[in-house]
Order: sequence, then structure tokens, then C-alpha cells
Amino acid sequence: MSPEASSAPRSLAEALRARDDASLAALLRDRPDLVAPVPTDLTQLATRAGTRASVLRALEHLDRFALQTAQALAVAPDPATYDTLHELLAGDDGDPAVTEALPDTVAALRRQALIWGDDDRLHLVRTARELLAPSPQHPSPTGLGPTVREATSGMSPGRVQQIVNTAGLPSTHDPVSAVNALTGLFADRKRMDALLAGAPEAAREVLTRLMWGPPYGQVTADPAAHLRWLLDRGLLLPTAPGTVVLPREVALHLRGGRAHRVPEPVPPAVEPSVAHAPGIVDATAAGQAYTSLATIEELLKHWDQGGPAVLRAGGLSVRDLKRTAVALDAPEPLAAFWIELAYAAGLLASDGAADERYAPTPAYDTWLERPVAERWGRLATAWLAATRTAGLIGGRDIKDRALSALGPGLDRSAAPEVRHRVLTLLADLPAGVAPAPEAVLTRLTWERPLRTPQRDGTEDLRVRLARWTLSEAELLGVTGRGSLSSHGRALLGTAPEPDGTPLSPAGQHTAVAVGLLAPLLPEPLDHVLLQADLTAVAPGPLLRPLAETLGVLADVESKGGATVYRFTPASVRRALDAGQTAADLHAFLAQHSRTPVPQPLTYLIDDVARRHGHLRVGVASAYVRCDDDSVLNEIIADKRAAALRLRRLAPTVLAAPCDPATLLEGLRSLGYAPAAESAQGDVLITRADAHRTPPRTAPEPVPEGPPAPDSVLLTAAVRAIRAGDLAATAPLKAPGPQPVGGELPRTSPADTLATMQAAVMTGEAVWIGYVNADGAASQRVVAPIRVEGGFVTAYDHTADEVRTYPLHRITGVAELAED
Repeated sequence: MSPEASSAPRSLAEALRARDDASLAALLRDRPDLVAPVPTDLTQLATRAGTRASVLRALEHLDRFALQTAQALAVAPDPATYDTLHELLAGDDGDPAVTEALPDTVAALRRQALIWGDDDRLHLVRTARELLAPSPQHPSPTGLGPTVREATSGMSPGRVQQIVNTAGLPSTHDPVSAVNALTGLFADRKRMDALLAGAPEAAREVLTRLMWGPPYGQVTADPAAHLRWLLDRGLLLPTAPGTVVLPREVALHLRGGRAHRVPEPVPPAVEPSVAHAPGIVDATAAGQAYTSLATIEELLKHWDQGGPAVLRAGGLSVRDLKRTAVALDAPEPLAAFWIELAYAAGLLASDGAADERYAPTPAYDTWLERPVAERWGRLATAWLAATRTAGLIGGRDIKDRALSALGPGLDRSAAPEVRHRVLTLLADLPAGVAPAPEAVLTRLTWERPLRTPQRDGTEDLRVRLARWTLSEAELLGVTGRGSLSSHGRALLGTAPEPDGTPLSPAGQHTAVAVGLLAPLLPEPLDHVLLQADLTAVAPGPLLRPLAETLGVLADVESKGGATVYRFTPASVRRALDAGQTAADLHAFLAQHSRTPVPQPLTYLIDDVARRHGHLRVGVASAYVRCDDDSVLNEIIADKRAAALRLRRLAPTVLAAPCDPATLLEGLRSLGYAPAAESAQGDVLITRADAHRTPPRTAPEPVPEGPPAPDSVLLTAAVRAIRAGDLAATAPLKAPGPQPVGGELPRTSPADTLATMQAAVMTGEAVWIGYVNADGAASQRVVAPIRVEGGFVTAYDHTADEVRTYPLHRITGVAELAED
């Protein structure tokens, strides 16, 4: 055996042992599931890297060409040379793009421990080969079938010899050599060309149909002559009664050596579709950003007094979602998105009461006081990081249960990564340029091709997440006209600071985006235009105190570039219920109107105020009192009041068995303007922000697998793995205790104590077996410092720190060999 062959790694563990610390850290960074918990040594790391769950997770994060490379290795001999792999991907003619991309791809697969070995002996990890190799139950994307050896494994030796003779090969003494001869024939380009030159035309057509897969076909008990010609020469081999397969070697010859019909070494470009001026994109995105804030405010204002009830299984009912959509004048999927966005930002939650309902959180009031751009920053940041996916609402989960807004089952851990990737692809284009959505989806599919197919035939979840990202980014004002805005680039962390300095740390991206957005937002106005038809026109966004007061005094009739408010008796009464007087309302309108206050509006306010509070409703169950007994007589005589079951307690007092709120609504429906009063007889003032949940935190995103380790953890993990590997592989002095099958060293307590004391005097490291208080056993390399009181104080090379060990928990000790 040559020195080179003897030095080649014989296992993945040996290959990992030959790596430097930077390479091990790169492996743990690429596959974070390997570091939780930290492996004890490199053998355990290799074992964990070869488990099915870990390998499948790693394969799912490969791009299309890396996956094609792994699939090619799965159909190549084990081990395979780099040249064999290159031929499988580039074909006999060679593909320059494959030739250029393959070295980096092989290096990436080797870095992720999916392949190991030198270029002359490349091994695909066994579990990956089992997952990617073709089989009748799990066809390979390569479309290749079994090898000649695999397809003839159950064939009689006599039949194998017949095939060899018919193919023009000399007879052999055993079936193994016969199969080898047939394999050699099919792998020889010249001899195969000569063999196929004599094939009937119909036989060639059959081979052409099976060449790119699937490689299986059906034949009758008495096949046609052209099929018999193929069967007799082993170009088709039977796998079951009535079923034949095209051997892998034959298919590769017909394909010109290619494992894939179309290798894709280069990612598809995200081509520009349309281009706009960057200023137009930013202005459009800023306008939509402001609209998103107004929509969230309208939603939470609609739920100020306590929103819809929480379903028993959690979430919002379909009926309540429909009502909310009507209130927002938006389709139900869009209303569901705004609801989920408010929830992700921590502005909305359940109140936790016995009759649990959704309501704004105290954070909503704080959020309202912030500048407009900062409020948008909180929404955009929450959207980027959220794993709850509003697009799933209305669908069904794997148990066929309906998925509702704010309900369980909406978390998709891949959502944040897909959002960031989609926006990054947009950021790679010049400012103002928008790509075609399908180009973005094609690129994402190339980057993550291996995903579990959907049972219902719908698109892959990653593709659907990308579609939702493109539409939600437009709704939120991150993009404008399909192009990433300047504040969107800053939010993503791909735009420089306004003064040209390098980009801020990740935690400050939002602040940079807010700074870029703020000048683009319209300045709020301090006035409205009152009309003679009892309406007010707000020509732009209003200052918050003005908007809040006007929102109580009038109803929003239409929204858009200008908002139209309509004054009605009910809206004026609502303002009076909130503690305003007629004089307050007149002064408010005169102060904030650029037009004279119309006389009809003055009359409306005075008329409602004259009747407001004339009736008093309190607790009896409920009562009505009025100084004018003729008004009470009128109420009792009204047939429409029969449902209230009123009865007279005194000339100026009526009682009802219903609660005060029902009595208030009933009298208002009859055209009266009663006011509620407390048990002390004081008028109750109702506030719009009366109901809030207890303090709530925003929902935590659900991570996709273990979190990515930071540099500190990677450094500590690599050091611990190295030290553990030293303990597991350190050579011992003969006749030291030789552990068998990973067992701990065993020595008597007296020998353990004597060896430890000698090591303290010489300063040498020793190898110990140790069992902790939980019964977990481990092997460690330690340098004893002190032995006293039944304890050993030593520097533990495995943990890289000084530790103290009870002597009775040390199972044995051995000196290390000098080399």
C-alpha cells in the first residue's frame, strides 16, 4: 500500500480529526444541531453528523447544484474519484459551468461533513447515500435505476451466463465475474456503441423513453421481438414478474455520462422587470407605510371597548373576522394580516378575563405617543422576525383543523429566513428596479430545492411564504411598486448610513430606516374643512388630539387622500357621553375649522345637547329617572318600549329588569338621549380607551431548529471536543488499563491514589475515568495539582479549567504514553 493510501482517512471521524479548529468551527456553524449538546469527542461528532435527522436537515439547506452533486455521488461507486463525479455532472463533452462550479461545491459539501475523503477517494456519508440513492420505493431525481450488480442479485447463474454470451462476451466460471464482465461492457463507450449499432429501431426507442427515467417498464409474458433483443443482452433486466428496469450503466452511456438531464451549476438570475425613479418608489412606499399605521390604529380603535371573544380552542371566530374585515373595509385575508401584525408587535392580546376577549395592550397607548416613523419601525421589525404566518389563515392543519386568526398552528419557523432572503434579492437590484415575482420564486426554489411535497398538491411552503412576503412588504411600505425602498434597504441592513459611514450594527437597522422614512411622511394637519351637509373634510393626516376628538364627535364616511367625517345625532351624543359639553364642541369646531361652522351643525349639537342627560339610567336592575314626568309617561305609552318591561316606581322614576347598558341602548333606539349615572347619582363619562389588557409581551418567534452558535460558543465547543478527543484517543503506558469498547479505565483505590500523588510530583497529565453525581460517565485528561482530604484538584484539559474531583468517583487512572 502506498504512503498516500495509508494516510487517507478511513472514516468520517478520522477525516474530522485531521481538520483544523477553523474547519471544525465552520462545520458547527453550518450545522448548528451538531453543537446542542456539545459532543464529547470527534467520534461522537461524526456519529451525530451521520444521523438521519441531522443529514436530512443538512440536505434541505443545500442549493440545487450542491444537491445534484450529492445525488451524483449517491449513484457513483463508493468511494468515487473527483474525475468520476465531474463526468457524472458535466458529461462526456464537459460543461464549462460545471467545471468551474464543482470545486467550490465539493468543498462546501466536505465542509458540512456530507462528503469526506480526498479527491481520489470521495465518500458520501452513508445516511445521505441511503436517502439519495435510487430505489423502487424512492426514485432518484436523476432518473437512474439500479446497477447491473443490484438488478441481477436475484437472477440465476445460468441466466446471467446466457446474457453474457448473447452480449458477445466469453463465458465465465462464476456469476460474480459474469456480472463484472457485463458491467465492464456497459461502461465501455466504444463497445456499447458497437452493441447498440445492431439494435432494432424499436429497441432504441424503448431505451430513449427509459433513458431519463423513470427507468422501470412493463412487459408481457411473451415480449415483442425488440424487447426480447434488449432482455437477451441485459440492456433491460427483470426486477419482478412483468417489470423490467434499465440498468444504471446503460442509462449513463445513453445520456453521455450525465447523471442529470440539466445540471444547474449557476443560480438563475433575478432579472429586472420594470424600473421606476427611486424617488417615486420611496414616495409610494412611504404613503403605504402611513396607510398601514392608520389601518392598525383603526383596527385597535374598533376593539377599544373589548374586541371579539377568544374561541375555546384559541383564536378569532370566522364571524368576528368577517366583521373586522367589514369595519376595515378590506378583504378577510388582508384583515387577518393586520390583526396578526398587531399581535406580533405586542399591540394586541387577550385580556385573560373569565369572559376572555381580545383588546389593545398598554403598549398600544405608548406606541400611539411615538412619532409616526418610529411606529412604523416597530411594525416592520415585528413583521420581519415573526414566525406566525397570516397567509395560512382559512386553511387546515395536518389534523384537518381550521386555522384561525390569532389561533394556534400558525407558526412557521422558516418565515423570517424567507422574508429576509426575498428582500435581499430585491436589495441586490439597482434602486427603483422591480423584478418579476416568478423570477424571485425560481431563484428561491434553486436555493432550497429539497422540500417535503404538499399532500394536497399546493405549492411548497417556502414558495408560498415568498409570495406572501412580496405582497405583505408592499402593504407595509417596505417596498413600493415592487421595488425595495430606501428605508426598506436600511431595515434589512443593506443600505449605508445617510452620512456615508458604514452600516450600523443589526440592532440599529430599524433606527436608520426610521430616519430615512420620517422626511417622506406627510406632516399632520391641525385643521379640517366643515361642509354645510354635516360633513368635515380632512385634507391630510391630522394631529393626534384633533383626530381622536373628531373620531368621537363624527363618523368616518370615506377614507383616502382626504378623509370625510359625518356628524350625526348618535356621534354628537357619543361626544357628550365622553364628557364634552355643547360649548366645548362649538369651541373645538371653531378652533379647528378653516371654514365657518355651518348653521345646521350648530343646530344639531344644540338639539342633541338639549335632550342629553334629560333622562338618567342607573342600577335597579336598572332605572330611569326624569324630572319631567310627562316624558316618562310618553315612554311607558310607547309600544316599542314593551320589550324593556318598564314599571313606574315614582312619578319621576321607572324601573326595568334589564341591565343599565341594555336599557340605555333600548331608549336610544326609541330616539331618546339618556345618560348613564353611577350609584351616587353622578353622570358616568365613557372613555374610548376604557378597556386594556394587563401588560403583555409580544409572541416569541419559533426558531427553525437550534439557534446559530456565536463565535464564543464555537470556540468553546471546538476546544471541548478537542480535549475530549484527546482523552478518548490518548495512548497509555503499558501495562496500563486498556478500556475495551469505550469502557472506563479501572484501577483499585490504592493504585488510583498512588498514581495521582505521583502525577502531582512529576507534573504530568493522566487519563481518568469519572462518574459524576448523576451517574454520567466520562473520560478526561487531567493534570493533578493537589491530592488531599479525599479530593483531587487538577487542571482538566477537557473542560479547560481547574476542577476538584472526589477520589471515590474516579473509576481508574492511567498514565499517558510519552509520545
